[in-house]
Amino acid sequence: MLKSKTFVKKKRSGGVMKIVREHYLRDDIWCGSEVCTECKQESTVLQSDACIESNLCTYPHYLVPDTNVVLHQIDVLEDPVIRNVIILQTVLQEVRHRSAPVYKRLKDIIHEKEKHFYTFTNEHHRETFIEREPGESANDRNDRAIRVATKWYSQHLKTSNSEADGLKVVLLTNDQGNKQKAEESSLLVYRCEEYIKSLIGNPELVDRLALSNDDKSDITSSRVLFPEHLPLSRIQAGIKSGSFLQGTFRASRDNYLEATVFVQGEGEDSTEVLIQGLQNLNRAVYQDVVAVQLLPRDQWVAPSSVVLQDEGSAKDDTEEEEEEEEKALKISAAEAAKKPTGRVVGIIKRNWRPFCGMLNPSQIKESTRHLFTPADRRIPRIRIETRQASTLAGQRIMVAIDGWPRNSRYPNGHFVRSLGDAGDKDTEQEVLLLEHDVPHQAFSQAVLSFLPKMPWGITPEDMVRREDLRNLTVCSVDPPGCTDIDDALHCRELDNGNLEVGVHIADVSHFIRPGNALDKEAANRGTTVYLCGKRIDMVPELLSSNLCSLRSNVERLAFSCIWEMNHNAEILKTRFTKSVINSKASLTYAEAQMRIDDTTKNDDITKSLRGLNKLAKILKRKRIENGALTLSSLEVRFHIDSETHDPIDLQTKELMETNSMVEEFMLLANISVAQKIYDEFPDCAMLRKHPAPPPSNYDILLKAAKSKDVDIHTDSAKALADSLDMARVDGFPYFNTLLRILATRCMMQAVYFCSGMDSDFHHYGLASPIYTHFTSPIRRYADIIVHRLLAVAIGADSTYPDLMDKHKQSALSNNLNYRHKMAQYAQRSSVAFHTQLFFKSRGILNEDGFVLFVRKNAIIVLIPKFGLEGTVFFDAKDKAAPKLVFDEEGPTLKVEEHTFRIFDNVKVTISLDASNIQHQKIRMALIDPVIPGVSVPAPDIEPQAKKPKLDR
Repeated sequence: MLKSKTFVKKKRSGGVMKIVREHYLRDDIWCGSEVCTECKQESTVLQSDACIESNLCTYPHYLVPDTNVVLHQIDVLEDPVIRNVIILQTVLQEVRHRSAPVYKRLKDIIHEKEKHFYTFTNEHHRETFIEREPGESANDRNDRAIRVATKWYSQHLKTSNSEADGLKVVLLTNDQGNKQKAEESSLLVYRCEEYIKSLIGNPELVDRLALSNDDKSDITSSRVLFPEHLPLSRIQAGIKSGSFLQGTFRASRDNYLEATVFVQGEGEDSTEVLIQGLQNLNRAVYQDVVAVQLLPRDQWVAPSSVVLQDEGSAKDDTEEEEEEEEKALKISAAEAAKKPTGRVVGIIKRNWRPFCGMLNPSQIKESTRHLFTPADRRIPRIRIETRQASTLAGQRIMVAIDGWPRNSRYPNGHFVRSLGDAGDKDTEQEVLLLEHDVPHQAFSQAVLSFLPKMPWGITPEDMVRREDLRNLTVCSVDPPGCTDIDDALHCRELDNGNLEVGVHIADVSHFIRPGNALDKEAANRGTTVYLCGKRIDMVPELLSSNLCSLRSNVERLAFSCIWEMNHNAEILKTRFTKSVINSKASLTYAEAQMRIDDTTKNDDITKSLRGLNKLAKILKRKRIENGALTLSSLEVRFHIDSETHDPIDLQTKELMETNSMVEEFMLLANISVAQKIYDEFPDCAMLRKHPAPPPSNYDILLKAAKSKDVDIHTDSAKALADSLDMARVDGFPYFNTLLRILATRCMMQAVYFCSGMDSDFHHYGLASPIYTHFTSPIRRYADIIVHRLLAVAIGADSTYPDLMDKHKQSALSNNLNYRHKMAQYAQRSSVAFHTQLFFKSRGILNEDGFVLFVRKNAIIVLIPKFGLEGTVFFDAKDKAAPKLVFDEEGPTLKVEEHTFRIFDNVKVTISLDASNIQHQKIRMALIDPVIPGVSVPAPDIEPQAKKPKLDR
């Protein structure tokens, strides 16, 4: 049956265009129920014994939630208890339009077979499709469609099987009008809350209910605490007229009364607006998109230097509390430079997610209302209702925000799920993955279905389309324990006396084809995430550690970049080819270094390594001469106990010549490929740039160098590189390393971008006019895109629309930049947690360090032995606080009679402060220099027996 609508649309040119929309209706759409004998179904989803113990529904039943129930109660629907649910097409489409995250979660539930969620395409069924009536709103039409489909199901199941008389269909809605109309149509209908509260065997499910408006009014005070948010129409008009600014809300970690709103501008015109005080913050939450109104200039203030943590009063604000807070802000900001200051007038887009943290049980006995403290200090405390407070105390839990009324000090939310005991390694690892938005769920069957069938082998068809390089002496050089080997190298002398050098990269794009579920999952994950003792793969292990990994003595598909060079490392020819290789050795950096250094070895692999190493030194020298920066950052390696998996030793990583050797050829391959894909596709090449830092970023570096009478020039990357090379202080051999560590902190973040959407391609750190990522497709999705572009450029593969769409490439680049940033943060958090575990078992240690930064009331100390930074505070809370004099120009901090400067040598005690189980931290105290009332005596530390170590 065909329904069609015809209408005309005015075109930009002034003409009209006739549009015909056809809507096909069918009568062969299955109901999906096991009890049905009428539908000729090949398979069923809904069970015949659909029983959930309920006081309201004492019979087998299917659930039909409306759109708002799905949008607001998705946490409840995800619970294993809720099964046999009919998701109507009307609901699915509405959810898709209104919330992409909820839509994805709903689709994931539908794909879980044990949940028995069935999608019924009611909009294309002849008996359930309805036309929108004159004067009827789209929302009312959809509500009616849901009621019609629910009624059809009830009647259909009765008529299709006489034994199904006991099976009923229950509509869940929180809309009073919809519920009333459903009852008038003799439908079985309940509010979601009353149905969930009726479940006998699962009372804890009530905690996962999002609060309704009635519940919200119960737990808020009568006093209005915040200004009303303006409606979206007024906000849009205000932004258009320039009276309001739109930006992203960024709460402070250190002061809950302060935030900034980042307002994106053209080029370098982006600005930050300072927001201070509860009233002006006006219920905005970190990462919300908000509208702000600038205050008059005479009301502008300076950022606060005071640390204010919200102590979490169980009741709503008192006027005395507000006065104390405002006073603290004014005192701290009195002397500093004032900045543009404003207030939040409305919320354009909420970016709420489920938050990890811990419950603060109420002091009131039998109370069900408690405060939840998020792990992220930038998120406000959340008030929730739970009957499991005694069980959840001491556990890490997840909570979602439901809303933030004007008369509530805190947002209201609901319990989502428990993650495990606080402090447990697996629990804390789960928390850091969730908090950094790292996709880490097991790969779905839909994704795994696109993996090659085993046993896999290279086919004759593959060999025809590829260059056979199996005879070459190819080897890989990687960190110890590496299983996802992306790259391999070779170097050999040609008959004409020149050298042939090849970089061979795993051909991941052969296995991951554009647009399938495996490709979409890899694009979403963006990068492999490396934690201490754990790796979160971007692609399934069959590819990452097996079929794509260029392991030794097995044939593998590769994408090769091959140069002909002279002995001065000058490139004479470059070519790219899909290939088949057979790596002759999988070496660690140390093993490769030993081969190069061992004069008794002269085999083909060793000769290849020596040739590569010689060329790499020349390439590096040329790069540095061109202005490339050689910066420094301390990376640490944990030695893990083989039984307990606890860290038993902590060392900074040592870099060898072979590290630099591999790096040089990876850089060269990336630059060569970048130029090739840009030449072929100037509008849609995926490139990587590193912006030059603004001059103000170098302030701390220049001050640090000046304190040691060293000149640093920052006019260009080359000027900086040259002056860093010249920076030396007699009797202070570590000075240059410290300076380079500080210079690294001044740098901007390198980012992916689409060549057709930007004009600045320069990579500041590498001093290269163009750059991309080609060499790690197993662990970076950007490299897969670059492989596809290069394959099309050399005629080795066909293109597809999204690859040539600069807007889609730009959107993809943004996601990859976000995922890469989050992966870095997650890795740092993992190192921090394992560092805490290490010091937990060590007690108190005495170590030498260097002052890296000087603050108004503290010094930040670097411990080179552990690559660890910590803060030594001097502002004691009692009356015996030391006298502090801070000079911002130095910067210097005078504590009593001693003055601290950047790079001063100090000695500190290091211990773990576990007083706050959720926010444990490394605590440092000063031993030397000795300052009366500040320094602590060096504790006697007994030497500990060494345990056997296993390097993981």
